[in-house]
Amino acid sequence: MTTETTHVSATQLAAEIRRGERSPIDAVDAVFERIERNDDLNAFVQLREAEAREEAAEAAQAIENGEPVGPLHGVPIALKDLDSFIEGMPCTYGSKPFADHVPDRTTVIVERLLDAGAIVVGSTNTPEFGHKGDTTNPLFGATGNPFDPSKTAGGSSGGSAAAVAAGMVPIALGSDAGGSIRIPASACGVYGLKPTAGLVPEDSRPDALESAAPFICLGGLTTTVADTALLLDIVAGDHPRDPLSVPDERLDYLAATNRAIDDLSIAYSPDFGVFPLEDEVAARVDTVVDTLERAGATVERTDPDFEPSFDEMMEAEYVTFETVLASTAESLERREGVDLLPDHREDLSPKLVQLMENGYDHSAVAFKQADVVRTATYDAIQNVLDDHDLLLTATLGVPPFEKGRLGPETVNGEPIDPHMEWLLTWPLNLTGQPAASVPAGLSDDGLPIGAQLVGPRFGEEELLAASAAIERRQPWVDDLP
Repeated sequence: MTTETTHVSATQLAAEIRRGERSPIDAVDAVFERIERNDDLNAFVQLREAEAREEAAEAAQAIENGEPVGPLHGVPIALKDLDSFIEGMPCTYGSKPFADHVPDRTTVIVERLLDAGAIVVGSTNTPEFGHKGDTTNPLFGATGNPFDPSKTAGGSSGGSAAAVAAGMVPIALGSDAGGSIRIPASACGVYGLKPTAGLVPEDSRPDALESAAPFICLGGLTTTVADTALLLDIVAGDHPRDPLSVPDERLDYLAATNRAIDDLSIAYSPDFGVFPLEDEVAARVDTVVDTLERAGATVERTDPDFEPSFDEMMEAEYVTFETVLASTAESLERREGVDLLPDHREDLSPKLVQLMENGYDHSAVAFKQADVVRTATYDAIQNVLDDHDLLLTATLGVPPFEKGRLGPETVNGEPIDPHMEWLLTWPLNLTGQPAASVPAGLSDDGLPIGAQLVGPRFGEEELLAASAAIERRQPWVDDLP
């Protein structure tokens, strides 16, 4: 029986477990051995070792008994230490004041994965309350990049991306409010898709509507496109506890990864017409154009015609994101009795304090006027998608930089906002359209660079088909450490 599972996809691992060629016990054993071996990356912050081993034994017995099993039966997965949690395992939000916080419930996305047979082995590192694109926090420290542990793994789902890229688990959950799935996917050379807003339910409490502005979406980080497709097949669909969720249209996302793309028209705007890009990033994304054309797609250079200025769009993202952070602080004070800014300021990340304070300063009118900018941004992107099936850009303006930094201070020698201006991801959180980061190759220093594919609302099948076509012709799994 095979026991080594490094970089074996979830779809392959699940199939081999069902056939009795791999044991869930051995798969879980291998996960904990690799987590220990890769301790220097600081990807995991919580472990369910005893529970996972017990669940693996039960999964193995089910196979031996010939019982019906789910599509992820016996497959180890990781959660993000922020907004996907399982009852009884600490969820700290990467924050010292919540170091001992233990949820008394399991979130919907995790329940669906458990029903599919997955085994939760632990949770992964995140910047405090997911507030930035580098995974560093005062409670657990920084997560390193598997390609170079001194470099950033991205954020805020950086622990999940590092865990997948290092082969610790085949699937790790993430969330995306400004690029937090796509940023670390690009930085760590794995695949990450932010679904259409509402496609994957989020039963957040006490605010069931918090994912509306900016659009906050749940998803995962995987080594293969098929694994993300399988994940969507399992977790997509409305839920009565999420008033923003949308009905399941019974689409077959996994089947979409085998579709030809010779009927797809793709607009190509490497920089959205407004973002700065390092030259080697632009060069790697250009290779994806060639790959798509070799797969039969038609690619045309087209920039969105944004009516709002770049600064207005960036301000809209700041206003919505900062207001959500301030509202989160208010809810935690009311629900948990933890008053973050007055009582724990010294324990928090300085940037988080600044963002929360800004959020308290925004008026309700400013918050709603940001929706006017969001609407114009949506229209600009949708105008492109009216004439094309997908839009291709870079994911990030730069390759991975030193971990622990907020972001680069310059791109091509020009000064930028280190929190926002190197991320080509957040416009899609203003608008809610689905977007994926696809590995596009390595920089001259051997660090991953990602390309971003954008689709119309509920265009996940086309996104997955194009992503899989790139993967077949430009495979990235062999680049992983």
